[in-house]
Amino acid sequence: MGLFDKIKQAFKKELAIKEVKTEQLSSTEEVSVVKEDMSAENRSLREEKKTQEKYHKGLAKTRKTFGQKMNQLFASFRRVDEDFFEEVEETLIGADVGFYTSVRIAEALRQEVKLRNAKEKSVIQNILIEKMVDLYEVEGIDEQNVLNFQKNSLTVVLFVGVNGVGKTTTIGKLANQLNSEGKKVILAAADTFRAGAIQQLVVWGERSGVEVVTGVEGADPASVVFDGIKRSVSEHADVLLVDTAGRLQNKENLMRELAKIKRVITREIPDAPHEVLLVLDATTGQNAMQQAKQFQETTDVTGLVLTKLDGTAKGGIILAIRNELHLPVKLVGLGEGIEDLQVFQSEEFVIGLFKELLQKED
Repeated sequence: MGLFDKIKQAFKKELAIKEVKTEQLSSTEEVSVVKEDMSAENRSLREEKKTQEKYHKGLAKTRKTFGQKMNQLFASFRRVDEDFFEEVEETLIGADVGFYTSVRIAEALRQEVKLRNAKEKSVIQNILIEKMVDLYEVEGIDEQNVLNFQKNSLTVVLFVGVNGVGKTTTIGKLANQLNSEGKKVILAAADTFRAGAIQQLVVWGERSGVEVVTGVEGADPASVVFDGIKRSVSEHADVLLVDTAGRLQNKENLMRELAKIKRVITREIPDAPHEVLLVLDATTGQNAMQQAKQFQETTDVTGLVLTKLDGTAKGGIILAIRNELHLPVKLVGLGEGIEDLQVFQSEEFVIGLFKELLQKED
């Protein structure tokens, strides 16, 4: 079953629930039905439902914005002509889907509407969503969204990104989660230039119950990473998470610094780093895309972390990232709590974003 079929299935399920409610099912009956359903679910299904609810809640602002833009687009809809397809492009660009992605979607919509001879607004809106989902699915074939943890040796994860995107907080949350899973985690505070960065990571280390390797403020970041690797190897740690500086305005120096850190890591562990994760603030929309392009040009980014996805209406950036950058999103922030840092699940993302935007067709 394709992604769009799964969205339609979820949409039909929502319609069925709404129809039951319109029949004025009593509140006590509704509660008993829910309880019965929950008692029949196993732990795996409960976890799946919990994840779905997190995505649904975390994408609320983006979904609302998409819905508003769809309403504006189709409110003035009169007929299918070239002006309409231009408005589709503009609408998608305004929803942070990205210029090239928007053009591709509009062209796919043009061809499909012609093929089906579609004229009804509800049908055309559903085709538009279908084309967005289809493009997203095709571009994500063989994409690996899970972190590349080593089974029987140390995993080294390097975090990069500009200051203020939530890099250190992400590291702290991930450390807490991995520690709770029984993994021995060590943090390396290699952002030695930003005031307070070392102390911030130390606080996260204390909160998460993991060790933090530090140097003095202004020290060579590569030396801190070297110490972190030595400590991790000697203590048989499972994971080393490395925080780095993010002074993109001084890009040349920053990239030299990152290259030196990577050389130190590879010298000690030839197949490391196993992940280079670029942390982006989802609330910045197209600015995040520009940051990703700059880092992608100068360092071997293996995946992305999108923070503050729950606090933005610009979640459409994920569509642009997959279609234009071809970098997998590995982690997303769906809230402020420690447990709200989630492994990215593209299926839950598209269902959470588009399910309520489908239209009931006559």
